[in-house]
Amino acid sequence: MHAAMSTTEIFLIAMTLIFTIPYLIWRVGRTEYYAPLVVVQIITGILLGPGILGAAFPDYYGFVFTPQVIQSLNGIAWWAVMVFVWIAGIELDLRQAWKYRRESGITAGLALGTPLLFGCLAAAGMLMYDGWVGPKAYSWQFVAGVGMACAVTALPILILFMEKLAILRQPIGQRILRYASMDDVAIWGVLALILMDWERVGKQLGFLMLFAVAAWLFRKLMLWLEERDRWYVGLIWLAVCGFGADWSGLHFMVGAFLAGAVTDSHWFDQKKMDLMRHHVLLVIMPVFFLSTGLRTNWDMGGSTVFIAAGVLLLASVSGKLIGVHAAGKILKWKPGEASIIGWLLQTKALIMIIFANILLDKQIITSETFTALLLMAVASTMLTVPVVSPKLERMKEIIFRAK
Repeated sequence: MHAAMSTTEIFLIAMTLIFTIPYLIWRVGRTEYYAPLVVVQIITGILLGPGILGAAFPDYYGFVFTPQVIQSLNGIAWWAVMVFVWIAGIELDLRQAWKYRRESGITAGLALGTPLLFGCLAAAGMLMYDGWVGPKAYSWQFVAGVGMACAVTALPILILFMEKLAILRQPIGQRILRYASMDDVAIWGVLALILMDWERVGKQLGFLMLFAVAAWLFRKLMLWLEERDRWYVGLIWLAVCGFGADWSGLHFMVGAFLAGAVTDSHWFDQKKMDLMRHHVLLVIMPVFFLSTGLRTNWDMGGSTVFIAAGVLLLASVSGKLIGVHAAGKILKWKPGEASIIGWLLQTKALIMIIFANILLDKQIITSETFTALLLMAVASTMLTVPVVSPKLERMKEIIFRAK
């Protein structure tokens, strides 16, 4: 029967698995409190990868995830994540961060810098062992990449969680968005530096200069267009920027972020943008999660990878909490505020996974390091709501206090 099946039929079997398994786990297991559907989809991607399904049922894994099917899934995954990163760039609102620049700068700087430092120390320790550093990485690229992965906050998932906790539109939610927005810009800036190819630096600088001119023309065009046309032109702009960034030696995801960052959110209806984000998460992002799971590797041994993930999780969580508590001391926050903000900024899934995928693509990290980072991101994200929810119940008064 297997031999008689076409690639299209096998592809549809894979798509059925991608959407059915996480939905059943999420709905039947009632995991929403500690693992929203998006987190379950990421975990399912790992379970369907070569290290678990492939190890347990190698024949079935080889039948479903053929090279042709994986190639088709990767194409969908690339576009899915480009659209998602583009939306994340559009939703950045740095005007509010500038308005409250002292508070935002101190908090965002410490919330990013402290876990970055702790993550770099953990990565420096990993340098002493074989199997973690990618074949095309300089030591500083590996250390900076892993360190930044520990410092990342996933802005889109943070928005999703704060909607769930009913604080997104409250003053504390808007404050947290400001901090995460500033860190998001820094994350992509550091990534661009890590990816800088000094043999092709002229081409990369040329792309950035052309992008600056094209972005000015693009903004003029968008102001002239009606909103219904802006959506279509925005997607063309996304594809062009992704191509330009990848052609220059940067990554297409850097281009996707730049495409969104120069696009103003007020050009689009906010409700439509929210629907767009939710529909992307529903319709095509699960393919990216599966594609990510297929890249995991346990060849060093499950215990070794889990130990590395645990060290990185400790560096990430402790660094973020220490940094935010330090900001709270400087800015004289009320007791308990720093803990709530610090834990919400732990949210890592998606953006960290995208970040790690880029490092893996560029061979800065190995698939073993990627697996450890993926486990760290999932654990960090799953901790967020169970820890924050009871804290908010005890401190409802701070939700309504503006800063």
